[in-house]
Amino acid sequence: MRELIVLFQKEWRENTRNYKFLWVPLVFIFFGLSEPLTSYYLPQILDAVGNMPEGSVFPMPDFTPAQVIMATMGQYQFIGMLVLVLAFMGTISRERKNGTGTLIYVRPISYINYFLSKWKVVGLIALVSVWLGLLTSWYYTGLLFGKIEAVDFLAFAGTYSVWILFVVTIVLAMSAWLPTGGAAGVSLLLVLLVQIADSLLGAYWTISPWKLSIYATEWLTGSPDSGDFWWSMVITIVAIIALMMFGVWMSKRNASKTKV
Repeated sequence: MRELIVLFQKEWRENTRNYKFLWVPLVFIFFGLSEPLTSYYLPQILDAVGNMPEGSVFPMPDFTPAQVIMATMGQYQFIGMLVLVLAFMGTISRERKNGTGTLIYVRPISYINYFLSKWKVVGLIALVSVWLGLLTSWYYTGLLFGKIEAVDFLAFAGTYSVWILFVVTIVLAMSAWLPTGGAAGVSLLLVLLVQIADSLLGAYWTISPWKLSIYATEWLTGSPDSGDFWWSMVITIVAIIALMMFGVWMSKRNASKTKV
């Protein structure tokens, strides 16, 4: 336990020094703020931009509060995922490359604690960032468009948090397995391209970790199908555990590749 605390503190200090505790949350807060403001002031923005034929009138859609929150999540599903992958793709692989991992690997450490300390810190940064962004969006959506019940919002954000942990675990497992560039490529493939494939072909299946973001939004408009939702949740948690085990194994296996 003491070893895990020491490794956790090391990761905490490292991510504080490189300002990830600052700039990653700010990115998510920015999109959480910009989406409701942009949706509300869209007519004025179009007028200010100009280049519209004189007398032209374009009917603007009336956004519901749920649609605004879902639009914010849509930003997170692409730009947010890209930020998380690029921010943490070298969490383990970079230590092997620049030799700092030597200071750790020469000690009789538990690779479970080694991987878990990184997973906890990265997961904490990701969850705090997403929650701050979603809370910002929820607050301004309530001011500009209407209220979303706190219970519905918490169910939505809680479900989405499991998806975020799944993404974080993919990134760290790939970083333990591959060099930094390879970790980024495979992570983006699994997170973004599979997500796109699921949106195009996902009508043929209803249970998948990539369905969690969809089920999260359904809490805002009612409630998801309980059977499909809970099975997707269980499979995602099992996948997270399996990826963590894979990450621990690859961290130990690739320790010999650390640059001295």
